[in-house]
Amino acid sequence: MQSLRIVSVYNRYLNRGGEDEVFESEGKLLTQNGCEVRLVTEQTQAPKNVCQKIEMAIDCVWSRGWHKEFRTLLDSTRPDIVHVHNVFPVMSPAVYYACQEANVPIVQTLHNYRLLCPASTFYRDGHVCEECVQHSLCRGVMHGCYQGSRVGTAAVVAMLQVHRNKSTWTQRIDRYIALSEFARRKFVESGLPAEKVRVKPNFVDPDPGDPCRAREYAIFVGRLVSWKGTGTLLAAWKSACASIPLIIVGDGPDRSEIEAQTSQGLLPAVTYKGRLPREETIATIKGARFLVFPSEWYEGFPMTIAEAFACSVPVLCPSLGSMQEIVTDGWTGLHFRAGDPQDLAAKVAWAWNHPEEMEIMGRQARAAYEAKYTARCNYEMLIDIYQEAIAAHA
Repeated sequence: MQSLRIVSVYNRYLNRGGEDEVFESEGKLLTQNGCEVRLVTEQTQAPKNVCQKIEMAIDCVWSRGWHKEFRTLLDSTRPDIVHVHNVFPVMSPAVYYACQEANVPIVQTLHNYRLLCPASTFYRDGHVCEECVQHSLCRGVMHGCYQGSRVGTAAVVAMLQVHRNKSTWTQRIDRYIALSEFARRKFVESGLPAEKVRVKPNFVDPDPGDPCRAREYAIFVGRLVSWKGTGTLLAAWKSACASIPLIIVGDGPDRSEIEAQTSQGLLPAVTYKGRLPREETIATIKGARFLVFPSEWYEGFPMTIAEAFACSVPVLCPSLGSMQEIVTDGWTGLHFRAGDPQDLAAKVAWAWNHPEEMEIMGRQARAAYEAKYTARCNYEMLIDIYQEAIAAHA
């Protein structure tokens, strides 16, 4: 297979997350397989005054600086393809037009739902919300969906609407990568050309290897924030799960509440580990009987679920969005009703009291990883999408 010259683009957010890992892992994977990869990044900075806020709002719609800089980069590197992971908020869609002017095909990964929802999550006030799809993007401004700010949301909506009017999303990008069939359906139903949207999940590399034989606790790994279901998790562990050992790994706005409740003895079976390096996180997942993933938004493709599968650990998750697609109920884990601590507690109790069944599900989760979420499988899918985009562009 011919090696490719690839420019991979990622506008980093203020807080590091799963998208950063995917961007870096894909770059490493392509390089290991003989491709020439140029990683192009920009770090988002919080604006310090009104002038910076105005400048960021303008750049969000069209960054003249990045248009010029990226066009110069393309002229010097002459890549076969540009893979965009994120251009929001600083780089802007001007990057796509620089590619068009240089006659370079574009692949865009849809890590979240930003093209359809100003908040990128389809989540508002504790529940799934699709008002911006069902009505108009102005609903997002009314609710202040982007960081709780109507002004900030208006800037995002301006970017989305301007580029809808310019057909940027439908005509300037050669192929999209959706992370699940659920996400693909959402984007196609909302107007992206079906023939341009391919499904490629994320992957786990390196392979964690043999699982731990001692399964002594349940585990939660993730950002400690409401839409990740931390409230539902804690409520479940205060009821029927009170005696089941749970390890929590992660950090975020809800950290202080978890620390307070554990220190006051309100969660006697819960151990809070904080944020751990990736190697320690994987080692801790390996020792779990099952992983609890109580997220209350649709999710893109949660790396935590793929990591659990790689460690032969089944997953308890809501029957919602991409999660119910990735985790097969009764086969690689169990489903519960999103946001329902009683239903979660019942499923946790069953899982804890049926270790042999969970061991079987863990082996089936590992088989799912080997079939779909390894580096080799992912590389082949990614190259196929690149070659398809190059042929379509030509």
